[in-house]
Amino acid sequence: MLALRLHGKGDLRLGEEPEPIPTDSTPLIRLGAVGLCGSDRHWYLDGSIGDSGIDHPLILGHEAAGVIMSGPRSGQRVAIDPAAVCHRCEFCRIGSSHLCPEVRFAGHGDVDGALREVMTWPDDTLVPIPDSMTMEEAALIEPLSVAMHAVDLGSVPEGADVGVFGCGPIGLMIVQLCLMAGARSVVALEPLPHRAAAALRNGAYVIAGDGSDPIGEIEEATEGHGLDVVFESAGAQESVDAAVSAARRGGRVVVVGIPSDDRITLRASEARRKELSMVFSRRSKPMSERAIALVTAGSVDAQSLVDARYSLRDWQGAFDTLVARSATKVMINPFDGGGEL
Repeated sequence: MLALRLHGKGDLRLGEEPEPIPTDSTPLIRLGAVGLCGSDRHWYLDGSIGDSGIDHPLILGHEAAGVIMSGPRSGQRVAIDPAAVCHRCEFCRIGSSHLCPEVRFAGHGDVDGALREVMTWPDDTLVPIPDSMTMEEAALIEPLSVAMHAVDLGSVPEGADVGVFGCGPIGLMIVQLCLMAGARSVVALEPLPHRAAAALRNGAYVIAGDGSDPIGEIEEATEGHGLDVVFESAGAQESVDAAVSAARRGGRVVVVGIPSDDRITLRASEARRKELSMVFSRRSKPMSERAIALVTAGSVDAQSLVDARYSLRDWQGAFDTLVARSATKVMINPFDGGGEL
């Protein structure tokens, strides 16, 4: 099989490898679509993410879908939950398995991910998808779940004015989810024109955030009272600063983005004076079925986010696009035979 491994900072290599051997509990999956995420960008540019590095060549990719090729579920089309958890710890037992200290996450640390033609992965993480769902939509179930978890943490009240600062795929999904939850308005702060245009199409009031006075514009858009909930989804210090300044007194800031240098700061006096609540969002709780239902019902438009497609052999073009942030969502078809599975 073809597999793409990260050997170090900026050093990806495509090569032939033996296929993994399936077991009763870890069936073989032919990958139909793999989305590239901001975290894959961190791995590629920095050779690490947060405080995690690599100690051996790593296959990236955790937004994935495919077809089971072995065992009793052979032929079933599935979305792949990249988090394999222990099911025994206190967090797994209370439904917060995203906090499991024993989690093995595909494409992270020492756990190989999905940028290969086939992979094995625990059977209990493979969620069936309806025939009407494309492989690309199924690969987006994981980032949609991340967005859903963030919105749950935000506790967005009906009629709220919401901010989404950073409109990559997860930010754009947050825009859709907040409007679906009954937000009065969603203010999107996004300097990249194609992402700003996507936020506008998704129903947000868009501020470019390109050096003008975004806080003044937000105050004008919210009639002077600021934002009830702000989602920081850019992973940038200036976005965190803007979120604190734009939040109203008693408001809430949900930090979703991952900063490159693993550190953010804030003006304590402003956050304290406003008595802001700040919460950090980690991946997602188990909610793939809920995410699949939203996409199937047409409540969330995931397919429209995909605007760049590559084969695994053209991985360099895919990662060049990812690094340049010139597309909203880069999708790779790993199966060398091509076509929709």
